[in-house]
Amino acid sequence: MITILTSHLLAAVLPFRPLLAQMDSDTTNAAAGAAGGAMGGIIGLTVGLLVIISMWKIFAKAGQPGWAAIIPIYNYIVWCKIVGRPGWWVLLLLLCFPIFFIILCIDLAKSFGQGVGFALGLIFLSIIFFPILAFGGATYQGPSAAPKA
Repeated sequence: MITILTSHLLAAVLPFRPLLAQMDSDTTNAAAGAAGGAMGGIIGLTVGLLVIISMWKIFAKAGQPGWAAIIPIYNYIVWCKIVGRPGWWVLLLLLCFPIFFIILCIDLAKSFGQGVGFALGLIFLSIIFFPILAFGGATYQGPSAAPKA
């Protein structure tokens, strides 16, 4: 009698087995997850290094110290100086990053003689357009947000 009830219970539960909170003991999935995590870390480090190198080169083109690109917060102060914004804009950038990042990218593109299309590239495809600005033929033309005399 118990065997019959157990078999009926198993027949009722088996279709819902994937939904049960059980840990999968398949080691190949765990190894694949670890490899994916490691690959993500390598890609993240590569992207971060590319952005730092690009910002270093952009700062150097603008006559600022390139090493400022690796110092958190200070790199935004230097960026504001390059585009002609006051240093206290960094506080606004920290409070509402997306809006002020967009403004700084537009000003950066103008400071290097680029147009609105390039500014949109800096905003939405930063990983591609910052290296183009850094290693391309664009030259620094002065702060674009500075008051015109």
